[in-house]
Amino acid sequence: MLIESRPALDPELAALVTAQQRELAEAGARTGMRIFEPHDDVAYLVGAVNGRAVACGAWQAVAPGVAELKRMYVRPAFRGRGLARQMIVAIEEEALAAGRSVIRLETGTHLPAAIALYQSSGYRQIPPFGEYAGNPQSLCFEKRLSALVQ
Repeated sequence: MLIESRPALDPELAALVTAQQRELAEAGARTGMRIFEPHDDVAYLVGAVNGRAVACGAWQAVAPGVAELKRMYVRPAFRGRGLARQMIVAIEEEALAAGRSVIRLETGTHLPAAIALYQSSGYRQIPPFGEYAGNPQSLCFEKRLSALVQ
């Protein structure tokens, strides 16, 4: 998979996020809280297989040394190939290069595959942070990246 940075208003990124939103709504997510609003302060990545955009992810600086992983999505037909894990690694590398040695993320309790992916990628559960605090449908995770630097 070729992973590259994309601008917030990239049409292929928008198509992936729209598909993500549809899937979250079907899974019972709080869709009103998950509307996609592109931001210039978020680094968006898109993964392509044979020239087709099939995966996306993003990260945003949220505090000194801390980034939040956002917008992880792989089209269903391309799941089970390790593409999400490749996207996570690319996001972690970019965030670490930008001085963010801690990555946090939020996912829903109704997304067991996402939870398993993050845990198997080295993320440990933490108390809900920021806008997710107090939301019983939110699970938050964190990974410290500084140990990855050799």
